[in-house]
Parts: sequence; structure tokens; C-alpha cells
Amino acid sequence: MLARYPHPGRGFTQGLVAGTGSAREVAVWESTGLYGESALIRYRLGHLQPQRRAALEPGLFGEGICRIGACIWQLTWQERVALRWDARTLEPLGQVAYNREGWGICAALGYVVTSDGSSELVRRDPGTLAPFDVLRVRCAGARVMGLNDLTWSGGRIWANVIGTDVLAGIDPDTGEVTDVVDAGSARERGASLADPQAVMNGVAALPAPGEFLLTGKTYRQVAKVRLVPARDRPGRRAVSRLIAVSRLIAVSRLIAGLAGLAV
Repeated sequence: MLARYPHPGRGFTQGLVAGTGSAREVAVWESTGLYGESALIRYRLGHLQPQRRAALEPGLFGEGICRIGACIWQLTWQERVALRWDARTLEPLGQVAYNREGWGICAALGYVVTSDGSSELVRRDPGTLAPFDVLRVRCAGARVMGLNDLTWSGGRIWANVIGTDVLAGIDPDTGEVTDVVDAGSARERGASLADPQAVMNGVAALPAPGEFLLTGKTYRQVAKVRLVPARDRPGRRAVSRLIAVSRLIAVSRLIAGLAGLAV
């Protein structure tokens, strides 16, 4: 843990992106969810108030975001559309059809990667979000379910696993999890007791190697952390925990699907 900063608006965080900026004035874009409350927000790290806020239409549930040059892509949850915004002004630039549930998105090496809460990541065209490849994520041979918000750092796709404090570093070529990080130190103590939906969600890579911003739904703070990568492969305990969590998520999604609910 390096520092904690105020979380402007304490929104229902679904996606987080950090710009370059200066060391003390990092630009942050955040997507917030819930029908009738979803928005795209821009603020300076450490400031109490957002610089700009663009509300989504009431029928859209905001999800993950990524920055491509001067634009921001914002996914929606089940509405099958993705929104394009001007990163500076937050003026809308249009929308495109989208073929899956929207969860997380990040910019990689000449393409973008998206998640939908399953064990699959989809490679997409950065200009149109058209899909062209599917990456199946595994750890020690087991599928890793619940892949949510995404960011790119150090040649790896980093994903937070829904409902947990676990971050998984994923090889973009093979889909193999190379690093498992317990980010529990960044959790907001007592938040989930007051609100079961107040879970960690929002991971953004910073320019400095190994440094990230982490926050959660309605969290009061944004944490700045430095992740220390494993020397070779994740330890046995970390792998076992990730697989166990993944199995629980798979079961919960199956039960929710049978009941006609969304996870």
C-alpha cells in the first residue's frame, strides 16, 4: 500500500482508467453503474470533486471503460451497446453494437480485451470493438471464472475476480494465469458489512511499473498500491485459492442462470 485518496462521488464503480498526468495530478476516468445512476466521470487523483460527469440514459447500466487515444470506450451490462466518448470533454461520440454482456475492457498491444464474467476474454478491434479472437483463461489447468474489470500492465492482462480481493495476471498469448495477488490490504474495512454489493471493483494501471489504483463499489477511498510479481509462477496457496473462488463463481452463475437471474 502506497497511499489512499478520496473517492469522488463514491459511485457504484464498474471500471477505472488512469491517465499519465503528473505524479501528483493523475487523471482518472471512472464508470459507474446502476440503472438511472450510471455515469462516466473524470477527476484528478486526490481531489474531492469530479471535474466532469456525463450521465448515461436511464435504461443503460454502465460497465468497464478503456482509453484509446483521445476517446473512451464504455461498455454497458446487458444492453448490447458500447458507448464512445471524448476523453477530455466527455461529449458522446456515438455507440456501436456489442455481442456479449459488458463487464471489463482494457487496451492491450494494438487491440482491446473484454470480459463478461466468465473465463473467456475476447480480443477486439480498438476502433469498432468487433471481436476477432477468444482467449480462454486457466490457472493450473482449471478455468478461471468471474473475470471482471481489466487493465494492462507489464505485458500482462490484469483482472479482478468478481466478489473477491484477488487480482490475476494473465499471459495475453496463452491465457495462463502467471501471477495471483491478494489485494486485501486495499479493501475498505466494513464496507461489505454495511452493503453486500460494496465489493472491490476497479483496477487501473499507473505509469510506474507495478503500480495500480484499486477501489470498489461505493468505497470512500481509492488505494494506490505496488504489486510485487512472483519470481516464476504463483505459489500453491494462491493458486488453490483462485481455483476455489472460481468454482464457487461457476456454481453461483449456474444457479442464477437456472433461476433466470443475473450474477
